Amino acid sequence: MNYQSLFANYPDRKALIHEMKSRGGQKTLLVNGHFHTPFSFSAFTEIEQAFLMAEAEGVQVLGINDFNTTDGYAEFADLATKYKIFPLFNIEFMSLQKDLQEANVRVNDPANPGRTYLSGKGLTCPLVLGGEQLRLLEQVQHESNVQTSEMVKKLNDLLTGLNAGFSFDFDELKAKYAKNMLRERHIAKALRIAIDEKFSNPEEKKAFYTQVFSGKEVKSKLTDVAGLENEIRGNLLKAGGRAFVPEDTKAFLSLEQVKDIIITAGGIPCYPVLLDDAKGFFTDYEENKVALFETLVSKGIYSIELIPGRNTFAVLKDFVTFFHSKNFLITFGTEHNTPQLDPIRVSCSGGVDLDEDMERIGFEGACIIAAHQYLIAKGEQGYLNTDGDAKTKEFDSFVELGQAVINHFLEE
Repeated sequence: MNYQSLFANYPDRKALIHEMKSRGGQKTLLVNGHFHTPFSFSAFTEIEQAFLMAEAEGVQVLGINDFNTTDGYAEFADLATKYKIFPLFNIEFMSLQKDLQEANVRVNDPANPGRTYLSGKGLTCPLVLGGEQLRLLEQVQHESNVQTSEMVKKLNDLLTGLNAGFSFDFDELKAKYAKNMLRERHIAKALRIAIDEKFSNPEEKKAFYTQVFSGKEVKSKLTDVAGLENEIRGNLLKAGGRAFVPEDTKAFLSLEQVKDIIITAGGIPCYPVLLDDAKGFFTDYEENKVALFETLVSKGIYSIELIPGRNTFAVLKDFVTFFHSKNFLITFGTEHNTPQLDPIRVSCSGGVDLDEDMERIGFEGACIIAAHQYLIAKGEQGYLNTDGDAKTKEFDSFVELGQAVINHFLEE
């Protein structure tokens, strides 16, 4: 299944809007526009788990958003049709702004200056990409696997030195825990499972973790899967860890290259915002929302997304209200790219719900992406002009069309 076959045979826009109005219009729906699947790394064991949770929690629009790959799109489209949950086809990249790296400016990675995450919203399904853009995408995927394969080798050396009695094979790990890209979180998961299987005695297990962590005692409870895997990453696989391998510069594209790939693939460039962290701090790039707005517009980016679970309600509300007043396309999500299986319904830190205004704003963003996907499937121009700028002056008409597209999908 692809979204060409999903949307290409839909009625024209006038008929869709008339159909929606005849049914009483489209109310605001709950949206999760950004979650990762096992095709990158995910708290979900399979994509269908996200749909089952969405069905149970009343979420009616979902957006797949894996790192560097669209390989999950076909299954995602099939499940969306099965569960009658509207699909948004997205992707996420890590780029590098070298000038900001040299200036020690943190963008939306708090630990690595210059490193810049960028998402693409509403890509074609299946992916339509060729030439230089396809080569660059394949290069990023390859370099990611090269890095993690070296991590596996260093981890095996460590385990051999500890007489652990077990080791790992990169290809076997990839086949068992990943799809086509093995990430460091997969390695952490594999090691945690191997330790569980090797040691049944809790004290022996703790003692082995202490050895692996070079004398540091494990802080998490042995039943805390997410905590243990995060400690493994922090102690072994991050900078300073005994299995750490730095990323090659070939693993990072420039922001302009990533943006070009997204637009060529039919998508809308979207900046993922960190906003306030648990201590209330902001990155250099994001601490002034007016300056951030001006910077994004100067780079031809008219869309932002947020993961409210890491933000306080008041800060999020103020930020979102400002960008919405500028006709930015705004979406919200949960990521689910850690071992922690949180609800699929979006909420702020501490479990505080979004208010009606923010739920409406998130739904409007999803509607614009839905309209964009529909128009591209019809062979028409979507939310971007031929020069790559967003049609912000047509914001409301795209929202209305997207509402009609979603309504037709759900009522078919």
